[in-house]
Amino acid sequence: MIYWQLFVTYLKIGLFSFGGGYAMLSLVEYEVVQKHAWIDPAAFTDIVAISQMTPGPIGINTATYVGYTATGSVWGSVVATCAVVLPSLVIMLSICRFLQKFRQNTWVEAALSGIKPVTVGLIAAAAISMINTENFTDYKSVLIFAAAFLLTWRWKIHPILMLLLAGGAGLLIY
Repeated sequence: MIYWQLFVTYLKIGLFSFGGGYAMLSLVEYEVVQKHAWIDPAAFTDIVAISQMTPGPIGINTATYVGYTATGSVWGSVVATCAVVLPSLVIMLSICRFLQKFRQNTWVEAALSGIKPVTVGLIAAAAISMINTENFTDYKSVLIFAAAFLLTWRWKIHPILMLLLAGGAGLLIY
């Protein structure tokens, strides 16, 4: 039963997640933490952090980890990963054939123009949902966040360097 729930949940996440992995985080968090309680909020935060640092798309990495955690087996990882990829695979195979033909169509252009700002909103919602007591435990974590935000936004520090600096700061402070 858990494998079927995992498959349906990640199929839904893969089907309704426009804008990539970061845009899908709020839906993933709702489904796996709030609705099914397969993991707790602290574990979800850890999964997101690890998924950002490991190679590959964040949506696939989180599906793999949650699938394993929810079932306790590699098959759970396989089910969740295949389910999250399946809608995109089917849609892209279908669209690629016809997109060039209809690219100049006003209806297609209008739909794509409507999806772009929603994607930004979904990413913002995912970022806001990560602002919780599991991530901001004390004033030190707020300072690390503020420094990381300013260094990446204002001074365009490379993300890999930022991860190394934040990890170093965590080792020194905590």
